[in-house]
Amino acid sequence: MPGVDTVRVGLRVEGTVQGVGFRPFVHATAARLALSGMVANDPAGVLIEVEGPADAVARFRELLESRPPPLAVIERITARPLPPAGGADPRFVIAASHRAAGAAEHTPRTPIAPDIATCADCLRELRDPADRRHRYPFLNCTNCGPRYTITRDLPYDRARTTMAGFPMCAACAAEYEDPTDRRFHAQPLCCPACGPTLRLVDAAGTPVPGEPVAAAAGLLRAGRILAIKGLGGYHLAVAAGCEPAAAALRARKHRADKPFAVLVPDLATAERLCELDETARELLTGPHCPIVLAARRPPADRPPTIAASVAPGCRELGLLLPYTPLHHLLAAELGSPAVLTSGNLADEPLAFRDDDAFARLGTLADAFLTHDRPIHRRADDSVIRVRSGRTVPVRRARGCAPAPLPLPVPAARPVLACGAELKSTFCLARGRRAVLSPHLGDLENYETLTAYTDGIADFARLYALEPALIAHDLHPEYLSTKYAHDRADATDARLVGVQHHHAHLGACLTEHQARGPVIGVAFDGLGWGTDGTLWGGEFLLADLCGFRRAAHLVPVPLPGGAAAVREPWRMAAAYLDATGGDGLAVRRRHGERWDHVRALAAAGVNSPLTSSAGRLFDAVAAILSLRDTVRYEGQAAIELERCADPAVRDGYPVRLDCPVRGDDAYRVHGADLVRAAADDVRAGTPPATVAARFHNGVARLIADVCGRLRETTALTTVALSGGVFQNGLLLDRTVPALERAGFRVLTHRRVPCNDGGISLGQAAVAAARDDAAEWG
Repeated sequence: MPGVDTVRVGLRVEGTVQGVGFRPFVHATAARLALSGMVANDPAGVLIEVEGPADAVARFRELLESRPPPLAVIERITARPLPPAGGADPRFVIAASHRAAGAAEHTPRTPIAPDIATCADCLRELRDPADRRHRYPFLNCTNCGPRYTITRDLPYDRARTTMAGFPMCAACAAEYEDPTDRRFHAQPLCCPACGPTLRLVDAAGTPVPGEPVAAAAGLLRAGRILAIKGLGGYHLAVAAGCEPAAAALRARKHRADKPFAVLVPDLATAERLCELDETARELLTGPHCPIVLAARRPPADRPPTIAASVAPGCRELGLLLPYTPLHHLLAAELGSPAVLTSGNLADEPLAFRDDDAFARLGTLADAFLTHDRPIHRRADDSVIRVRSGRTVPVRRARGCAPAPLPLPVPAARPVLACGAELKSTFCLARGRRAVLSPHLGDLENYETLTAYTDGIADFARLYALEPALIAHDLHPEYLSTKYAHDRADATDARLVGVQHHHAHLGACLTEHQARGPVIGVAFDGLGWGTDGTLWGGEFLLADLCGFRRAAHLVPVPLPGGAAAVREPWRMAAAYLDATGGDGLAVRRRHGERWDHVRALAAAGVNSPLTSSAGRLFDAVAAILSLRDTVRYEGQAAIELERCADPAVRDGYPVRLDCPVRGDDAYRVHGADLVRAAADDVRAGTPPATVAARFHNGVARLIADVCGRLRETTALTTVALSGGVFQNGLLLDRTVPALERAGFRVLTHRRVPCNDGGISLGQAAVAAARDDAAEWG
């Protein structure tokens, strides 16, 4: 019977609380405190009713907030008093999930947890010959395994995942129902008797004899190309030490230069290949398990062999450790590194459905290591660069997305942010929560555009969100912009145009829960400016609502338009209009074409003006004969960074033109850097020294301009964003220079500084503007 101090409380828990072991944690906590009641999932999160002595109920609430499961993220807990049940049922139970238990349809739906790498407990079982799941490629528990890629709908229960077609056997059901078992209410729970089955087939679908993992490792050792079905799609794999296989994969995939990622069996192998700091080690072995870009070690006596075609000319390798039981088994069986790259042709989206994978990859792969658990959503591997202990996200996908990010200004009305054209993502926002899609790719590719539109529809359904605001880039020809206009025309949603570089800075501010104002440095390839020209080397005085262009690189012609992006030598010609490039190898290589391009630029024919910092890097890379044409975005700048000698500390000077009027901007003469580099090349200065002096000069000009702007604004915080800041050497020079000058520096740590973060910035700006308009 309830005593005088007996209370019953209803709790609503919002956040990432499904698929992370939250209900078993609640059950265990209530049992430990001898409380009765129930816990259930619904589309908005978790509902709890708890009854018992008031002090025990208070302690229960305290533990929910202070000691949740490691993968849970609690955003808010709300409580309401309930009449005590009077001891009618003394148990605490996990109740069946409800489609709308206590939550109206407009209530924000709970986020889906990202897929989580195999935990240590499951790995011990995988390797234990006495365990019933020994060498089972699909074992998992409450603390690990697939989540996002198998979820069809919310709330997160087995019936609404792709595991619905695998009824649990009696042994698995007993674990599922046992509160003391770590598989208590683990939705993807299975074993060899009741779960998915692995198979190895050739490109025609004919079974390959032998145990699938052992036979697959044998094919890799024999130099064959293998397609492997992972968590979020198919990978293509070869033995990383086999040059003919790596070269064949590069040719079949139509990927001429871009480096491949390398799967290593363990951290010790990773350490032999690359220089890893504590940050890199934590990322490689953590629950998200991204690809980590790290500096290669010098050749040793007996290092693992990495074929030249795996990462040609790269000082870094992209390493990842196994993150599913299947990857662990294959890596152990092979015993050496393997290339593991996205299962697609160049520029296409990742193949994740079996029929599509066999159709698209059948001419690339010699065999398929696959299984019968469907993948509901594609998710490529996340990529993170580590530099001086600093994380620099390059691609946010598996393991990280779609974990929500909090907005500095809540979105009072639902927002769809449509992102940019390259490295595309989209973002849905409501209240404090912004959900950024995984990396999709470049929308210029038809298959990627289809994946983009399908993904928006899927997320809008899953999160029950009909946008009232649709944020988009200002570039009129971006397919994401056209999508935004088409969708707004078909609905009552209001369009919110967000300038490209303002969106970059909005994403950086959002990561740091800052509203501004800041001095924002946005350096990238190209973005549509408010004046109709192509920006890219910008210093903005910005907050989330707006900005003023306070300084920028002096615009130069982009000779041939898009052709100048593909052919960096054109930018060298445009920058060297005064000197003509005499005495430079790049000028000799192109002969009459050089003079023709210079004439185009001088006449302004098909040569729009741009302040792009990315094109500045291109020009210097061409002058150093590193790269005249590119095969992927940013290739010239990447190779310029690789070339630079980090021991060189001096840099080229740059002139600044002061504003004529108070509302004018400083003009930064980036051409000074190009001409100084050209002079050094003519004088025979080593390319590594020239490249370093250029980087140091860019870092110095950033610090100098920010210092000038502080004098007139009193702002002491600088935000760095845009794809140019993926450059580790530039960050290593710029951040300390700003900090020595007394600035607080904001950089990206959770979302890419490239266009993969644009949609988050758009959502944050749209929410802030809407809030400002509401409150006048």
